[in-house]
Amino acid sequence: MRWEGDRQSENVEDRRGMRVGGRGLALGGIGTIVVTLIALYFGVDPSAILDQMATAPTSAERQAGPSGRSPEENKLAEFSSVVLADTEDVWGQVFKQNGATYSNPKLVLYTGAAESACGYAQSAMGPFYCPNDQKLYLDLSFFSDLHTRYGAAGDFAQAYVIAHEVGHHVQNLLGILEKAHAAQEGASKEGANAIQVRVELQADCLAGVWANKADQMKHVLESGDIEEALAAAAGVGDDRLQRQARGYVVPESFTHGSSDQRMRWFSIGAKSGDMGRCNTFATAR
Repeated sequence: MRWEGDRQSENVEDRRGMRVGGRGLALGGIGTIVVTLIALYFGVDPSAILDQMATAPTSAERQAGPSGRSPEENKLAEFSSVVLADTEDVWGQVFKQNGATYSNPKLVLYTGAAESACGYAQSAMGPFYCPNDQKLYLDLSFFSDLHTRYGAAGDFAQAYVIAHEVGHHVQNLLGILEKAHAAQEGASKEGANAIQVRVELQADCLAGVWANKADQMKHVLESGDIEEALAAAAGVGDDRLQRQARGYVVPESFTHGSSDQRMRWFSIGAKSGDMGRCNTFATAR
């Protein structure tokens, strides 16, 4: 991906190394319940987060300030800022062409844990978007996990992750998230999961739309970039993650979609560049 030297976003909130409030979440009490609910909402295994919390440093042990940041980490932060700026340019233009105004989200970079308007989160949850404060939350260490754990290397795989979360912001601005959450409230657990899968697959498609239009505007794509994004989409498919964690797959519990579904919907957006093709709620399956 061609990105070095491009504009960086002014909407990055750098909390790396900062203390997380003064109120930790105690294991075994209400903190465990809150973390479990948040984990289930974001479609991850709560035990992985609780295990991490048991060994994580307390807020008093975390050091504030930029000390200890490696040049590699700072380059990832710069890269993330450039990708966010690209999403601002693309979605700003798309919304303007449709007679609407795009409001830029903020990207929060943090280390280990963060407090958001959606609750307390651990980096084990992975990147997430909080509609309540319109912010994306990212621990840059996830990019290492993306390569080593999910088998997706390359800068465009990382860009896909950010673009997917920005896709949720687009859904929020369009009122899609609100409607989806309302529909989930009256649904069974399996029905609510199915709705969430459609939300996530649409965000994948919107990430593909961004890739298409960013390349049209700035020629950001290099050979192999789309394949990197597809590898990332496949790497975080529910079926792959469940097979790794459990040894078997339970489709009724999917919250993000299978690897094939995620690759397919990203490809639809990337090939068409048309957000109108991203109506995952209109498909039979």
